[in-house]
Amino acid sequence: MKLIVGLGNPGRGYANNRHNVGFTCLNHFARTQGIRFDKKQGRARIGIGEVAGSKVVLAKPQTYMNLSGQSVGLLINKFDISLDDLIIIHDDLDLPLGKIRIRQGGSSGGDEFSEADIIDYVLSDFTPGEKQAIAGVIPRVSEAIVCLLTEGLTAAMNKYN
Repeated sequence: MKLIVGLGNPGRGYANNRHNVGFTCLNHFARTQGIRFDKKQGRARIGIGEVAGSKVVLAKPQTYMNLSGQSVGLLINKFDISLDDLIIIHDDLDLPLGKIRIRQGGSSGGDEFSEADIIDYVLSDFTPGEKQAIAGVIPRVSEAIVCLLTEGLTAAMNKYN
């Protein structure tokens, strides 16, 4: 079983923020796979289904981004998920807009910016031009997830990075 988590902040006020791109991507992926977020578990909205022969739990933590680890920890324990079977979808300040990066491990999260600058930036909405750029990337994220599930980490990194 794989746990696929899209990160974001709950609530309508954050829906179009840069920080919510993980939610946006996971929503698209769920729609393409016919999975509905119809349960609440581990402080998250979850959907359970099968993708390319793998049982998956899709999760959108309903904590704020800085507390999402609590929700992910609860889900890992509830579904007995190994860290090798955990996929996190999130924004990354270190990447240019529209770029996908698949990797094992985490991100530095924009070390060259001040904390106040980071907060203002990630909680701002995408501009119309940025929305257009992101709209073209969201389906590629779904393709990358399927590739990761079917072909593995190395193949997905080679194809989408």
